[in-house]
Amino acid sequence: MEIWVLGFSIFLCHVCFSYAQMQGFVSLDCGGTNSHTDELGIQWVPDDQFQFGQTANISIPDETHQQYMTLRYFPNDNRKYCYTLNVTSRTRYLVRATFLYGNFDNNNVYPKFDVSMGPTPWSTIVISDASTVEMIEMIFLAIEPTISVCLSNATTGQPFISTLELRQFNGSMYIADFENQYYMSVSARINFGADSADPVRYPDDPYDRVWESDSVKKPNFLVDVASGTEKISTKMPINVDRDDRPPQKVMQTAVVGRNGTLSYRLNLDGFPGGGWAFTYFAEIEDIGPNDVRKFRLVLPDAPQASKAAVNILENAQGKDRLYEPGFMNLTLPFVLSFRFVKTSDSTLGPLVNAMEINKYLKRNGGTLDGSTITKLISQYSSADWAQEGGDPCLPVPWSWLECNSDPQPLVTAIHLSRKNLTGNIPSELTNLGGLIELWLDGNSLNGSVPDFSGCPNLKIIHLENNQLTGSVPSSLGDLQNLKELYLQNNRLSGKMPSNLGSDLVSNFSGNVNLRKASSGTSQTGIIVGSSIGAAVLLIATILSCLFLRKGKNSKKRYNDQARLRNVLPSQKLSSSLENTATEAAHCFTFSELEEATKDFEKKIGSGGYGVVYYGKLKDGREIAVKVLTSNSFQGKREFSNEVTLLSRIHHRNLVQFLGYCQEDGKSILVYEFMHNGTLKEHLYGPLTRERGINWIQRLEIAEDAARGIEYLHTGLDGASHVSSIVRGTVGYLDPEYYISQQLTDKSDVYSFGVILLELISGQEAISNENFGVNCRNIVQWAKMHIESGDIQGIIDPSLRDEYDIQSMWKIAEKALMCVQAHGHMRPSISEVLKEVQDAIMIDKEAKAAREGNSNDMSIHSMHSSLHLGSSDLGPTDSYLSIDESIARPSAR
Repeated sequence: MEIWVLGFSIFLCHVCFSYAQMQGFVSLDCGGTNSHTDELGIQWVPDDQFQFGQTANISIPDETHQQYMTLRYFPNDNRKYCYTLNVTSRTRYLVRATFLYGNFDNNNVYPKFDVSMGPTPWSTIVISDASTVEMIEMIFLAIEPTISVCLSNATTGQPFISTLELRQFNGSMYIADFENQYYMSVSARINFGADSADPVRYPDDPYDRVWESDSVKKPNFLVDVASGTEKISTKMPINVDRDDRPPQKVMQTAVVGRNGTLSYRLNLDGFPGGGWAFTYFAEIEDIGPNDVRKFRLVLPDAPQASKAAVNILENAQGKDRLYEPGFMNLTLPFVLSFRFVKTSDSTLGPLVNAMEINKYLKRNGGTLDGSTITKLISQYSSADWAQEGGDPCLPVPWSWLECNSDPQPLVTAIHLSRKNLTGNIPSELTNLGGLIELWLDGNSLNGSVPDFSGCPNLKIIHLENNQLTGSVPSSLGDLQNLKELYLQNNRLSGKMPSNLGSDLVSNFSGNVNLRKASSGTSQTGIIVGSSIGAAVLLIATILSCLFLRKGKNSKKRYNDQARLRNVLPSQKLSSSLENTATEAAHCFTFSELEEATKDFEKKIGSGGYGVVYYGKLKDGREIAVKVLTSNSFQGKREFSNEVTLLSRIHHRNLVQFLGYCQEDGKSILVYEFMHNGTLKEHLYGPLTRERGINWIQRLEIAEDAARGIEYLHTGLDGASHVSSIVRGTVGYLDPEYYISQQLTDKSDVYSFGVILLELISGQEAISNENFGVNCRNIVQWAKMHIESGDIQGIIDPSLRDEYDIQSMWKIAEKALMCVQAHGHMRPSISEVLKEVQDAIMIDKEAKAAREGNSNDMSIHSMHSSLHLGSSDLGPTDSYLSIDESIARPSAR
C-alpha cells in the first residue's frame, strides 16, 4: 500500500497540471533550483518541495545536461526516503531514476544502496564510476492512485538520486497476463544498426523510452559479434502500426548477417529470472524476386525457442512494416548468448532491428495494516513524522514503527511519544491485530482510553502524561498478554478494574479521582512486590545451582573456572566442546602429532591460515596437520567453535576432519591426507607436466568442489559454516571483507570464482610476472579479457583446443559473476554448481559430436538453466504458474 504524502503529492499535481498533462510526463531535477527545458524538449522541474535530505552540486568535465549537475542525498541511517507520484489507476507507466555520483561528498567512497517501488525491492544501486550515469527503469500497471520510489539501506556512502521521471503509455504495448502481480524491470532495450552511440529517445520516441545503440561500448554489452555482421539503414518510412511500438527511427536501422549468422552475448541486469522478451523486425533492404530471408532465433539452452522460423516479408505482410515476435514468459540467465541463423532454404542472412527484454518482479502486497496506518497519518498530515512515505514496513519500517518479518508484515510497535499529538486516541490503533507495544506518552491526547480488545497481542501500553479522562475500561483486563500498563498523570476517574492481572507492571498515580481496585491492594504495591519476589527467586535459583554443582563436582568447577581465567599452562577445549566435538573428532596430544610428523619435518602447504605438514599415525593412516597462526584468547574460543562445526561436517567432496589439538600455545587441525596432490600442483606446480588435467577433468573438479561448498551452505541444520577466525590466502579472500570485516556465504563464492579462473587459465591467483604491467591479480586480468570478448587471451595453452568454446564461455562468465566486488551481486553456490554441470554437459555433447556419437546429444536440454513453458518467474518466495501456451512465441 503506497502512502500519499500530502504536501509532495500536491506539488506533483501542480507539475502535471502546469505543463506535463498533455505529454503524460513528470521530470524531476533532484536537487535542482530552477525549471528548465533540455535539448530534447523535455521540461524539468526541481524537487524542492521534497523536505528530506540535502542537495549538492557536482561538476563532471564532459557532462553538460543541467539535470545532472545537481542531486539530492540522504543520511546513511535506517530510514527510507520516498518520492510519491500521482498516477491514474489501470494505466501503464514507465518510471525511470538516474544516479550520477560525481564525488558529491568529497569522500571518493562509491555509494551502494537499495531502491524500491513502494514495498517491492527494485534494484541495488552500486556506483563504480563517479562520472557515469546509472539508470534504472520500470514498466508497471498502476493499481493505486500513487506510487512511491524509495531509497534506503545504504551499505557504503549515502543514498542519492539525480533525476526521477514518469512516462505514461496510451496503448497496450506492454500488456501482460501477469501485470497485476508483477512489475517489469527494464533489462535491455537495443537499437541494432544505430548510426551513432547516442540512444534514441524523445521526441523520436513519444514515450521517451531509451533505445541503446548497439555500438555503445560497455563491459559485456553485445560482444562476441559474428563475422559478416553489417549495419544497414533506410530513409523510407516504416509502418509501425501504433505509436507505442518501437519508433520509426529505431526500425530504420538494422544489422544483417551476411555470412548467415548474427550472434551476440549480452549481460541482462537483474537476471537470472523470468521475463518478457520481444524482437522487432522490418525488411528494409531491397531484395531480389528470387531471394528469401528466413532465419531462426537460437538460444543454446532453450531448443524450444528455436522451432519457429521468421520470414519478415511474409510475417509483416510487406516491406517496411513491423513484425514483433516474442515471449511473454521466458526464463533467462544473467549472460544471454543468442544467435539468428538462416534456414537451409534461405538465400539471405538474418536481419534484426531492435530487441527489448524486461524482467518480472513480483509485486509485494505491502503491510497488511497499510490502510489502517494511512488513515492514522491522514489526521496528522502536516507533522514531520507523518511524511516518510512509501510502505509503513517495507523495505524498512518507518522510524516510529516496528513490524514483524512476514512477507506481508504486521505492525508490532508504535512509538509516538512526545509527538505533540492532540485530540482523541485514534480509533485506527485499536484495529492493529499484531500490535505488541503502544507508546503514546507525553502528548496532549484527551478523551477516554479506548477499548483495545482488537489488539489481543498487546504487551505494553504507555499512555502516561496526557490529558485522558473517563474511566479505565475493564476490557484491558481481557488482554491476556498485557505485562505493562502506564496511565499516570492523566485525568482519569472512577474505580480501577478488578480483573487486571496480579503480575501486571502498572502505574496509575497522578489521577486524583481514580480509586483503587476493589481488592484494596495498590497496583504500585503489586509492582514492587512482584519485582522483589522475582529477584529473590532468581537469586535462590542461582545459589541452588552453585550449591548443587559444588556438592557434586567441586574439582570440575575449579577446572572450569581456571579455563575461563586462561591460567592453565596447557589448555584443551572448553568442557562444553568436550561434550560435543570429541564424540566425532579425536583429541590428539601435541606429542602424538610431533611423532606423526617427525617433528613437523615435511611442509606440504601454507597460506593465511598457517602451515600444513605431512604426517603418518601409528596405525598407518596418513594425515595433513594444519598448524593455525591465530593464538589469542579470543582465537582459542573461536577455535573451539570451529572444531565443533568441523566435527559435524561429513561429505564425500570435503576432506575428512579427523581431530584437533590445543596445547602448548598451539591450535592444530588434523585432516586425512589426499594423495593426488593439490589443484595448484596440477595447474601450475610440479605436477603440471607429469599429470596435466584436461578441460573436462577441470570441470569435474569444479563440480565436486561446488558440491562440497553447497553442502556447507545448506546442509548444516541452520549452523553457519563461516569461521570467525579469518584465514585466507592472498588472492582468494573476498574484497568486501576488508570493508565489512564480515565473511558470508558469498565470500566462499568469491573464492570459488577465483578458482574457476585458475581452472580456465592455468595461472595462479597472484603473480608479479604473468598478468602484465600494473596487474598482479587474476581477477583484474581475466575480467579485462573476458569483458572485451577475448576469452582466448586467458585460456590455458596446455588445453590445446580440446574443449568446447561455449562451455568455456559459460564458466568464464559465471566466474566473473562470482568475483563481483559486492556480495549481493554474486550468485549462490547452487547457481554456480548448475552452470558448471551445464558446462560439463555441453563439453560432453561436443565431444560426442566430434567422435560421431549422438547418443548423448539431447541430454543437455534436460539440464538447461533456461526453461520455457510451465515455470516460475525467478527466485521469489511467491511463484506464479504460467500456462504452457503463454510461453510459446507470439506476435502482438
